[in-house]
This record gives sequence, C-alpha cells and structure tokens, in this order.
Amino acid sequence: MRTVDWVNEQIVIIDQTALPHTFAHLTLSTTDQVIDAIQRLAVRGAPAIGATGALGVAMLARAALQSGRPVDSILVDAERIADARPTAVNLRWAVEKVLRSVPNGHEAVVEAAVTLMHDDVTTNFAMTNRGADLVEELCSSVAAIAVHTHCNTGDLATVEGGTALGVAFRLHERGRLREVIADETRPLLQGSRLTAFELAERKIPYRISVDGAGPTCIARAMVDIVLIGADRVAANGDTANKIGSYPLALACKRAGVPFVVVAPESTIDVSTPCGADVPIEMRADREVTCVGGVEIAPAGSRSVNFAFDITPVDLITAIVTEQRVIRPTPDLRIAPWN
Repeated sequence: MRTVDWVNEQIVIIDQTALPHTFAHLTLSTTDQVIDAIQRLAVRGAPAIGATGALGVAMLARAALQSGRPVDSILVDAERIADARPTAVNLRWAVEKVLRSVPNGHEAVVEAAVTLMHDDVTTNFAMTNRGADLVEELCSSVAAIAVHTHCNTGDLATVEGGTALGVAFRLHERGRLREVIADETRPLLQGSRLTAFELAERKIPYRISVDGAGPTCIARAMVDIVLIGADRVAANGDTANKIGSYPLALACKRAGVPFVVVAPESTIDVSTPCGADVPIEMRADREVTCVGGVEIAPAGSRSVNFAFDITPVDLITAIVTEQRVIRPTPDLRIAPWN
C-alpha cells in the first residue's frame, strides 16, 4: 500500500479522511491542492507529508519547465508548501533537500523528489526491522509481545513501511506479536480509523482503547511495550508526537514498561535544542466539538486542540532510526548522522 506516489507528473495520495469506510485516492495537481491535503490531513504522518511536499516541489519544477520559466521561480511556492504544518520537521526537511537541486535544473529537482519518495520505503523497512530487533531484546522474556501504540504510524504515515506501527508489523511477520492495543487518538481518531484499518487488513489481533484508558492499560500490565512515532526529535532527545503521547510515557515510567520512539533520521532536528523550542500546532475547535459531521458539544464551545505534545527525554527508553538506536542519557546531545 503506497500512501504517496508520483503518477503522470502528478501526486496521487490515499485520502485518509475517507478511511476506514471508503478507500479512495486523490490526485493533486496544484500547489494549493498539495497544501490543502496536508493541512486537512488527507495526507498525514511526518514521512508521508515530507514525501508529498517534495513531490509538490517536483510538480512546481515541471510546470516551470513547461511554461519556460527559470527553475528558481518555484522558490516562493515551495516555501508555502514547507510552511503548511509547523511541527513535523520532515516537511521542511524534504522541501529543502529537493531545492538543493535547483542549480542543476528542472529535471534534477524532479529526480531528487522522486528519489526521496523511493528512499522513504528503504528507510522505513531498515528502521522497523531495527526496531523489531530492539523490542525482542527489551521483551526477551515474553513469548508473545503485546504492543501499545498511539495515533497512526503504519504505512499510511509513510510512503510505505511505517514507523512505530511498522515495528509491530515486523514482529507479526516474525511470529512474536500477540496483539496491538491502539488508542483511538482523539479528536480525529487516527487510531480507530487508520491504525485499526491497517491491523485488520493484515489480520493482526488488536483492540481499540479510548485515549484516557491508555495509561490504565499500561498500569494493569496489559502491554509489554509502548511504541510511538515522532514529528520532531529535539537535539536533547525530547520528542514531539501526537497529543496524548506524554501521558503514556508517564505511565510507562511508573510501571517500568519500555517506551520507544521510532522515527527516521530526518525527524531529528539538531537545530532545535529541546522540546520547549518545538512549535506546537493548535488546530480548529470544530475538530473537537464535531465528530463525523455531528455536533457533540453546545454551539459556540471552544476547545483546547493541541495537535502534539512533548515527551521529555528522561521518559524515553530508546529512539530508533534507520541508522541507529539512541539510548537517552541526562546529557544527551544528538549529533547528525553522516
């Protein structure tokens, strides 16, 4: 299942707002469509929006070539794409990586974006296999491992292969997975809509937990490990992820359950010193006060709709990337992987 693809010089994505009831694709052919798809979460997940942003730049370069404009004319619209969502660093990273090819011409920009998309798949399988190895090490006394996860970090969060949920897929393939407990992930239900959809497609045993019950599942020894993704990892190891991740980490610390972050190297932002420096996106009231088009709160209700929270590094057992396993220490300063 490829979440993001480049077909006939246009971007094709799975429309994640329609799942699980309808499996549909969207074709994005303009910058405004790319930005809209990212902002309304038709495509979501840090690696997936990074790939979409990169292909958005490719689309700009192709249009500039066809109209006879210089390749550097794409820079203003490329910046608009990079700014579409502020917390997930992969989006800006991907756009800026592709823009490095501007001096080499239009076709070089397109090639760089398509290569980035394909590389995401290789990255994710390397990362999730490394993560599965770590889980087997941390849970060596457990014959069949129960995993708790939050939001959606499977294929749908990437081009293909997943991050944290991808580790559960690899454990399932190895015959080591008992079940997955997936938080519903309010307010947009990425857990019950998307994670459950992916688990059901693979016939992996799962249960859905309301967000408020997640820490209780951990406290009652119902899970052996918690696996989450990340939208940004600061230089000190503090991690930004979907709102609701921090309470799980607190519960893990209390219960002695490993709490593991699985994210590509592109998610590590060494220019952000710590979690307090990560910009946290605040989203619309209506996402909280309305579910499936039905108002569930009194008219005019306001909400506190943080899209992400910060998990301090001292609550994290390990950070897994495609290149390494980072085991946090009090004086951790993550260096770029070369």
